[in-house]
Amino acid sequence: MGKPARDRVPAVPQTGEDRIAAAFALRRGRAALMPYVMGGFPDMETSLQIGEAYAANGADLIELGVPYSDPLADGPVIHAAGTAALRAGATLDGVLEVGAALARRVPIVLMCYVNLVLARGPEAFAARLRDAGISGLIVPDLPLHEAGEIRAACDAADIALVPLVAPTTPDARLAAIATEARGFVYVVSVVGTTGERASLAEHVAGLLARVKERATVPVALGFGISTPGQAAEAAAAGADGVIVASRLIRAAAEADDPAAATGELVAQLAAGLIR
Repeated sequence: MGKPARDRVPAVPQTGEDRIAAAFALRRGRAALMPYVMGGFPDMETSLQIGEAYAANGADLIELGVPYSDPLADGPVIHAAGTAALRAGATLDGVLEVGAALARRVPIVLMCYVNLVLARGPEAFAARLRDAGISGLIVPDLPLHEAGEIRAACDAADIALVPLVAPTTPDARLAAIATEARGFVYVVSVVGTTGERASLAEHVAGLLARVKERATVPVALGFGISTPGQAAEAAAAGADGVIVASRLIRAAAEADDPAAATGELVAQLAAGLIR
């Protein structure tokens, strides 16, 4: 039998899915770390510097957010960062320029809302991501039953369309989502929006087990992870990858040197993920 998908390392990563698979597989013995950066926050150049600090301090992939005026999945910290980025003049094209620069170092997974995809058209949007060297796309407000056109456009452009599952996702729907997953499955650890939590929810291990029973791609856990201890706990519970967002955005907002502050945090998180 061949190796499971999450353990295969492509010889020459060409597609976005290949690059994502390689990033997870090369971290064998340790969960992959995927920190989040808001494109354009606090300004475009600084967001690039933050991403570069992530890559230099142990990030295996980077989730790159596109600021949006009505971000339904984002808690107050990320919402405020997106609002500030938009006021500073951030645009999708500007964020993709940041992504293109960072993609030379690590795989980039873009997070944006579906209206931005539909405004340009799925095929044109996916092609723009491919041209920027983006590996994957997360669209948190894209339901499974409405994802066909966007998934087909992403497949044609070699972009991995990454689905999300929640603690409330029924088994039948989870199986359908896992079948269509590209790159990895983004497991939302809580019901609600992004934000720091004091501890991981008790159901996380069981939720991860449910997803991993059905998925043939890596499984990454996000929403609420903010400390090295919580990252280690997520990895011990079975997460192939750990996504950290609000804690890093808060650090960027509070620091005189956002890149240095967030880079130090990423280094601590990376150390905490060693199994």
